[in-house]
Amino acid sequence: MSLALRSGYSRMPVVGENLDDVVGMAYLKDVTKRVFDNHLAETTERIGSIARPCLFVPDTKAAGDLLKEMQAQRTHVAIVVDEFGGTAGMITIEDILEEIVGEITDEYDTEPEASQQLADGSWRVSSRFEVDDLENLFEIPIEDEDVDSVGGLMAKHLGKVPIRGSVVEVEGLRFEAEGPSGRRNRIGHVVVSRLTPHTNDLKGSDHGSQS
Repeated sequence: MSLALRSGYSRMPVVGENLDDVVGMAYLKDVTKRVFDNHLAETTERIGSIARPCLFVPDTKAAGDLLKEMQAQRTHVAIVVDEFGGTAGMITIEDILEEIVGEITDEYDTEPEASQQLADGSWRVSSRFEVDDLENLFEIPIEDEDVDSVGGLMAKHLGKVPIRGSVVEVEGLRFEAEGPSGRRNRIGHVVVSRLTPHTNDLKGSDHGSQS
């Protein structure tokens, strides 16, 4: 329950020994109902007891065919597996629709302001803010050819998708992710500030840990 509320996700995969051993899908509404019906369940039951079966699909399956299958099975999320049976990722109906018709937005999917300087000299930037533009803001080089956006830079150095409260330090800068934006719960903004001379050059942490 705590993880769902902190991360903003209502459906989460449940794994066994490792990420290639997905044993079910936990729905926030199932957890909420179980805790409401029996408050002791919070500390006496494991999530596996209420996890739902997963829909597994090969990564070669056509998006249109998968959309029809998910609609027929009335499921909003599926686990994608590669040719070796390993977990390649997770996909939702909204992911498929956006591939077909483009980005879906509503009143909760407002485009964050690109950049805003704060009183302490730090900058609040969109998670989509270009790393090249960030170099211009702080007048320092950021050597990383693998990613283009601030959100991507955070994800690379954290080793996982950043959520609210995630912090990483790269190239003399401190990055802190702020609250989610829109229905897909991507982080909306990142506050970027210069490190003091006494701070380590590179380290990362995730105060809102997803595991």
